[in-house]
Amino acid sequence: MFGFGMPELVLILVICLVVFGPGKLPQLGSSLGGAIKGFRRATEEPLSVDTTAQGAEAGARKEA
Repeated sequence: MFGFGMPELVLILVICLVVFGPGKLPQLGSSLGGAIKGFRRATEEPLSVDTTAQGAEAGARKEA
């Protein structure tokens, strides 16, 4: 897709290692994975519809 080969990926990994240090890389990977998982979950879930009486009252006030 982007044309990344093995040399490019190794270079990116080395730069990340220098910038963040070896102690922060696992935390960074975990955070990135959690963010991607949350994004996928949010895009796959259907939109919820509020069917409670309070939600209906709020909708009626917006129309008036």
